[in-house]
Amino acid sequence: MQPLKIDTTLSSVSTMSYMSKFMIASPNEKKSSIELYSPKYFLACGLGGIIACGPTHSLVTPLDLVKCRSQVKPGIYKGVFDGWKTIYRSEGLRGIFTGVGPTAIGYSFQGAGKYGLYEYFKYQYGVLVGEENSHKYRGILYLGASASAEFFADIFLCPWEALKVRMQTSLPPYAKTTKEGFNKLMAQEGLKGFYKGIGPLWARQIPYTMAKFASFEATVEAIYKVVLKKPKSEYNSMQQLGVSFAGGYIAGILCAVVSHPADVLVSKLNNMPKPASGEKPMGVGALIKELGMKGLWRGLGARIFMIGTLTGLQWLLYDTFKVNVGLPTTGGADDSEKK
Repeated sequence: MQPLKIDTTLSSVSTMSYMSKFMIASPNEKKSSIELYSPKYFLACGLGGIIACGPTHSLVTPLDLVKCRSQVKPGIYKGVFDGWKTIYRSEGLRGIFTGVGPTAIGYSFQGAGKYGLYEYFKYQYGVLVGEENSHKYRGILYLGASASAEFFADIFLCPWEALKVRMQTSLPPYAKTTKEGFNKLMAQEGLKGFYKGIGPLWARQIPYTMAKFASFEATVEAIYKVVLKKPKSEYNSMQQLGVSFAGGYIAGILCAVVSHPADVLVSKLNNMPKPASGEKPMGVGALIKELGMKGLWRGLGARIFMIGTLTGLQWLLYDTFKVNVGLPTTGGADDSEKK
């Protein structure tokens, strides 16, 4: 199998040669004007992340709405469909999409950071440790790059996630529009109100993203080696995109389980009323004790369905974008040639 031929001026040619194994071209792949691992490449990956995350998270807003309300108010609905029916009767179709505005904005920002910075850190860490170690410990490389990317991505996401949760978990809704909710939260709590959930958000999103990227890369590699039993380069772009979706869905199931307790904490923290003057707000430890083990895992079934679908669609959209700009799909590195 021949690695992608890249004309580059970056410093580490040997590492660049190895990193190209992570991105194998299909026989009918069109040539791209974007040089791999150039600033333009990382920006393109960030744009792909916006396309992957913004629309998909917006699409599952109705499911997210029922999930969040069930987390903070157990028993409010008998199930997802009962939730939608109840919300529609009292709030109309618009009510079912409560929180879609901050969701679209926040996860577009987060997607740009998550995917663009993941590619950046994966390359930079590969250069740092060298070709041999990059291959030998590629699982650790994926984990480190994804954790680093998500740390920064969540700083952009947090204000919009805080607003989204308030809008979704308050009855009647905290605000009818994104602008109304943003102005209301800023007036009541200032900038601190947008970031009081940053700790639980990191606790939810960083493990989630580490599982998402590392398990995706491992799953895609396994599909080509164990299931399809042919190198990635022997499949066309449509077939590779099918593998991307399957690998993403499997990774999404693992992500949902790993990050669920922190997701419950984020919902609860952003739903709690502002403490009275002189009263100390409830900390994360006290909240965990109050919820108990059962409470921390409430709503897992709905979240597995939501995140599995979401993650599969994200990888499909992300790699579809890459293919359309002439870049290879993600994952499927063939280490059979590595000695």
